[in-house]
Amino acid sequence: KFGTGVPEGVAAPEGANNSETGGALVPLLTLGIPGSGTTAILLAAFILWGLRPGPLMIQDNPELFWGLVASMYVGNVMLLVLNLPLIPLFAQILKIREYILFPIIFGISIVGVYGVSGSLFDCGLLAVFGLLGYVMRRLDYPSAPLILGLVLGDAMERALRQSLMMSQGDPSILVSRPISAVMLTLAVVLLFLPLFRKANAWRIKALEENG
Repeated sequence: KFGTGVPEGVAAPEGANNSETGGALVPLLTLGIPGSGTTAILLAAFILWGLRPGPLMIQDNPELFWGLVASMYVGNVMLLVLNLPLIPLFAQILKIREYILFPIIFGISIVGVYGVSGSLFDCGLLAVFGLLGYVMRRLDYPSAPLILGLVLGDAMERALRQSLMMSQGDPSILVSRPISAVMLTLAVVLLFLPLFRKANAWRIKALEENG
């Protein structure tokens, strides 16, 4: 019955999709590590407001923490109330061709960015990062680490400068300890792993086509 719209078959993946949101919030609120691209954006908002998600967040900002928990319940109820009458509309939206839908989304994004800053440079940045996101998606790079890097980049740069000052400019301090050496090695491996996988897939496909 796959592909026939059986309610049980539709409910199972949608239930998993809804539970993923709450699960992604757990590492964000307890450790300050986003579990998805959406929570990475939420982390950026927290930092802009001077909040530091982590073990002390429940103690220092209990009203925010429990407000987020309550919002999950309210949000799911609102989804139920809104989705039931709007399902036919959503089904029609899914029928819109990509070459029509994507330019509309891009235009709305441009208007939003220009409306906030009034800068054409920011609109150019939007286009550049949109292209970067497309390339990353084609190469199977997740977007959450990039967003996390942009959010924490300032703190990482300060820590890097402090380390280089302590070592009088010697970059070997970054790999002088086992933990830092292992972490940097893993970062480099994970950076190039999707590219290696994609290249290997292309190679296998070429071999199969050539017989």
